[in-house]
This record gives sequence, structure tokens and C-alpha cells, in this order.
Amino acid sequence: MSFKTLQPALQLAKTYTGVRIVNKLTKHGIGSVLASILIVLLILGTSPAAVYAADADQKMDAVLAMDASTSMNDSDRNKVANEAMKLFVDMASISGDKIGVLSYTDQVMREKAPLTINSAKDKEELKSFIDQLSRGPYTDIAVGVAEAVKILERGKDPGRHPLIVLLSDGNNSLNKERTQQQSDQELQAAVKNAKDLGIPIYTIGLNADGQLNKDVLESISKETGGKSFVTSTADTLPQILSEIFANHLKLKVVPLTGFTANGDYQDVIVTIPNANVMEANISIMSGKPVEVKLFDPSGQERKVPSDGVVYSKSAAYSLVKLLKPALGDWKLQIKGVSQDKININLVYNYDLELVVNGLPQTAKKGDSIQVNALLQSNGQPVADAELYKNLKSVLQLTDLDTKQTKEVPLTNSGKDFTGSFTIADRHNYEAKVRVEDSSFFRETAPVTINAKGASGQQPAPTPTTPVEPAEPAKPFPWVMVIGGAVLLIVLLALGLFILSKVKQANKGFYGQLVIEIIDEDTGERSSPQYRKLNAFKGKVKLHQLLQLAPEFAETDKIVFTPGSDSVFIISQTDCLVEKSGRAFDVTKPKELKNNDRIKITLQNVHKSIWLDYIH
Repeated sequence: MSFKTLQPALQLAKTYTGVRIVNKLTKHGIGSVLASILIVLLILGTSPAAVYAADADQKMDAVLAMDASTSMNDSDRNKVANEAMKLFVDMASISGDKIGVLSYTDQVMREKAPLTINSAKDKEELKSFIDQLSRGPYTDIAVGVAEAVKILERGKDPGRHPLIVLLSDGNNSLNKERTQQQSDQELQAAVKNAKDLGIPIYTIGLNADGQLNKDVLESISKETGGKSFVTSTADTLPQILSEIFANHLKLKVVPLTGFTANGDYQDVIVTIPNANVMEANISIMSGKPVEVKLFDPSGQERKVPSDGVVYSKSAAYSLVKLLKPALGDWKLQIKGVSQDKININLVYNYDLELVVNGLPQTAKKGDSIQVNALLQSNGQPVADAELYKNLKSVLQLTDLDTKQTKEVPLTNSGKDFTGSFTIADRHNYEAKVRVEDSSFFRETAPVTINAKGASGQQPAPTPTTPVEPAEPAKPFPWVMVIGGAVLLIVLLALGLFILSKVKQANKGFYGQLVIEIIDEDTGERSSPQYRKLNAFKGKVKLHQLLQLAPEFAETDKIVFTPGSDSVFIISQTDCLVEKSGRAFDVTKPKELKNNDRIKITLQNVHKSIWLDYIH
């Protein structure tokens, strides 16, 4: 970059900062790269803060964690956990949600990195993975919870809804190298981490043999803001999964009338209450296969499945998903085996956000605060009288000093919700608005109002004649002196940083890696491959050590760097890395010493790579 190219940026920096440092930099010939860096820093440091709006269409990031110990052969002999996970996948949105799966004993057995669902094929991939899960000896619930939290923490996105669904009997069966105290401590740390990250854990206790440890599961859910459920059969799964979806996405379960099948088609009416329903999930639970027909509000039969109608089923359930369904009464005809009991649940998914305007952050005792809230879709106000018609709205006002909460009803105008409340005392308050009807609810984020200032209206100040201020004495140019010192330190640090990077890039390796590849489907193991590392400088990618084989392309972001007599590994992939049978977090550099052995489970192919570092 030439000095001439930098001239507009330099002028902009002068305009923003009014600091002579820029002139001094260019005058004394500082390199163009360093000048560019400083200019950007100066501009960023003094530019106005940006304001960001929240995204109303928030998607879900979920991890389904299943206890895969052999004790589940008794507590979940019918593999209810597998059916629950598959139903969860089917109930997820047709695009945008991310779901990961893991099974654990006293170590992570299998893990499927969170997959963004964009097609029916993606859902089938997840369900196929679930069907392949096997069981093993021992169990340690702390392992499952800790790994599930780590998965969501690594991929944390503030614009999405994270959650964990834990399926277990709540009991531990530890090997002799692990104590219950160690497990409890790890579980407590994982639960605290989930709570701090805002990740609710929903637990489904499996109790076919009556040995459920209900207290452990309830404690996990309660601490993290989730819910706890208990089941022993697949019959209750649609209700449980519907409640998890409803609680997490601020929806409500609408129970439809179940019936005893008579061998013929029987009618069930599904009402779509307004035009803002994105999806309607109709779950049908029956012990035996059912057949379904569907008719839209105009009476025309819709093929199942077809465009706008998704149909999925397993041994335990059937699910009909209506996409952007038309307003009105849909008719679902269900044909079951005579005398079979059929239960049905309905959950709507809405693209709606509740926003409130005008709540202040400070107020005084006696102030009357006006409230105005409205529903938005994609950032625009919703103008749908049918949607507003049955909605009830309240302002929930909590006195943070007394811990008392009161509700103030708001008026529904058909396009917004309005009302007012009075600041009763010189306390701190928390205010939020809630709206609901029979199928969904929404809440605004709470607003804290500080009313501990002076009470009542203050008298107007008496006008005074302004006095011309005296010309201030010119101060010593401390800013220039300090700025120059800071600049010198920055340049020195930058020079040292560049020097360290150059040294790192030229540093040699010590030792070698022994590589074995295992096909997880057949169990076939490759012959050991010895890769001497002294041919590389600075860093080497695992993909290079695998001869750049296309099927292992995902290992291109697994990198080794040299230590003194060791190597460091860091990964920017979703591959599961394990050491000594336990998950090994390599999102930050981790050291491998002589004779250390790790396993890397790939995500794009059903294979694993075993690595031994030796001198």
C-alpha cells in the first residue's frame, strides 16, 4: 500500500481524532501497514456505537443426549429414548434448526455434531444415526451433561435458542477408577456452566423397571430452567416432546380429542386460528400403524405427503406437519386398527415477536408510565385482526426491593396493547409485557426501572443571567505525551509479536505420529502409518499427514504445532477428539507428550483416526 493510497484514510483519521500523531507517523516514515493499523484503531475507537436489532426469527440449537449403558436394557427395554429423539427431529422446523446427538456411558460413545436442518434428507441422516446407537457397560451422567454443554458452548450463537434434552434413568454405574464424589463435582460444574450460558436442560426419565433416580433429573432441570418428565412407554412421547417445544419456543400444546379406532376413517378437526402460523405439528400416537387423509379448509383433499404437507412416522408415532397452512378448519381423517387407542396433540409454531415501546430506565415516585406493546413479524408490525382478537395482555411489574409482583391488564386495540402504571415507591422495578391465547404466548425482555431518585416533580430553576466564562489557561499537552508513549509501547509490542510469529513459523518438530484408521461400520483397522514430523516447520495439518485424501478433507482444520519435546493440537472442526476415553477439548491448543494417544471421530465419513505421538 502506497502513501498516496493512504492519504484519504489519513485525512479521515485527522477529522475523527484531531490528533497530531497521524502527522508525526507519516512524517517520520512509519511503514504503511503499521500506519493502516493505527488509523483503523483510531477511527474505530472514536466512532459512534452501532445499535443492533434482535432477530425475531430465532432458531433452535439442540443436543439430544442419551444414556447408552446396558442398564438401559431394563429401564428402557423398548428403546423409548430412540423414539423420543427421532420424534424431536421430526418436530423441528423444516429449515434452520440445528440438532446434535450424543450417546454416553462413562465416556462419550458416539457423537453427531450439530447438523443444520435444510431438507428432509438432513432429518433422515439424524434419525439413521440415532438408529445405529448401541449400548455399553458403566454409566456416568456427568459425562453426558458436560459434553452436551461443551457442544453448545463451542457453537454458541446469541441469535438462537440453545437447549439440551437428556434421556436417562438418572443412575450411575461407575468403573473402579471413578468415585461418586468426582462424578457429582463434574455434574455440578456442568450444570452451573449450562445455567450461566442460558442453556435449559430438559430431562426425560425412563422408568420401565421402576429404578428411576427422579431427584437427580429434576435437580438438573430445575437448576437450568428446563423441565423434567417421566415415562415408561412411547405412548406419552408426543405429549412430552410437545411440551418441551412449547415451553422452549413459547408455544402452547393444544390437545385434540383422542379416540378408540373402529377400523374406518375417523375425523379430527384441526383449526388454524390465523395467518401467522408458520407450522402446525400434529402428532399421532398409536400402538399400531395408522393411515391418514387430509382436507384443507375449502374441502379439497391434500395428498400426504405433498407440497406444504410433511409426513413422517416410526414404530411409535406418526407426525403430520403443515407448512404455512391456510386459515380455517382442516380435516384430518385417521384410520387405525379396531379398538386401538389413538392420542393426538397439536403444536403451532409462530413467526412472532412481542416488542414494548417507551419503558424508561429511570423514573421518580409518583410518575405515571405509559405502556405500548405490539406484535411484529420479520421486524414489521402485524396487522391481523384475527390474530389479536383472542389475545389477552398484562404488564408484569416486580418490585425488586420487596419481591412483590403485580399484573396490570392492558387494553387490546386490535393492533397493539396499551395501558399505564404508577411508580409507587422509591424502589427498583422490573417490568415486562406478556400476551397469550390458547395456542401461544410471548413475553418481552424485562426492563429494569430505577426509581430511587428524588420523589415528585422538581421546581423549575430560577432564570439567571449567564456569565461569560473566563478564557481557560492552556493545559500542558499531557494527551500528546501519553499518546506518544502508548504508541511507542504498541509499536514495540507489535514488533515482538511479529518476531515471535517468525520464530514459530520456522520452529521444527520433534518425534513422529503413528496413524491408524478404523471403519466404524465394519471394525476394519488400517495398518499403522508412521509420519516423521521433522520434515515440517511451524505447523502441519492432519490432512497433510493423511496424504490429502479427499474423504478426510474435514481434517484440514486440525493443526499440529511444535513444542519443546511435544506437539500441540488445535481443531476448528466438529470432529470429536477423545483422550483416555474422555472428550478432549482441542478448540484451544492442547499438548500431546510422548506416548499420548488420541482418537478423532470424523463427522463426514463413518470412520475414526487413532493417533499416537512417540519420540
